[in-house]
Amino acid sequence: MHDRCLIVTIVRKGWGDAVLEASMAAGAHGGTIVLGRGIGRNEQLRVFGIQIEPEKEIVLTLVPTEIKAAVLDAIVAAAELDGPGKGLAFVLPVQDLVGVAHLVEE
Repeated sequence: MHDRCLIVTIVRKGWGDAVLEASMAAGAHGGTIVLGRGIGRNEQLRVFGIQIEPEKEIVLTLVPTEIKAAVLDAIVAAAELDGPGKGLAFVLPVQDLVGVAHLVEE
């Protein structure tokens, strides 16, 4: 069985496409962008005393483990994740997978 992992990237609205493009350039076959809202220590914004919840894009990228580091490095660079308030990324192992022919062992 091939080892697979899921890279979850949470970025500011409008940056999801840059994450997808960078991950595909690094070897991923694609990804999914999900819209969300969130607030963090570096994003507390108030307008007229009302807390504003910034919109986020959550990018889900399923990749073989052997290219995980390259894809993650590309995402960090493209989304400028090495700065505060830019977003975050983390990797989860994937145990069972169906429906993605290029990542499922025959």
